[in-house]
Amino acid sequence: MDSKMLARIGAVVFIAIAITATVVEMTRKEDAPASPSARALQPERDPLRESQRRCQQLGQSAADDPECLRTWAKTRDRFLGRTPAPEATNTTPEPH
Repeated sequence: MDSKMLARIGAVVFIAIAITATVVEMTRKEDAPASPSARALQPERDPLRESQRRCQQLGQSAADDPECLRTWAKTRDRFLGRTPAPEATNTTPEPH
């Protein structure tokens, strides 16, 4: 066996070991348990989420339910980052 062939075999073995070590290290990081602080960031109870679940269970009849329409509007505003509009009031000035 000449020295070039021996060098190629050594390089292939080295690369195979490096790839194997990389894969093992990557899988160890994924197996780590989720940090407890991630749960602390989630609220205990979300009334909007509960209302969404109720509307989901109503199915097609939720399209006619005024509470579901309000829930969907709040969900849309939250998703888009909008602040909810104040309730409509009589803002036109009265004539003198």
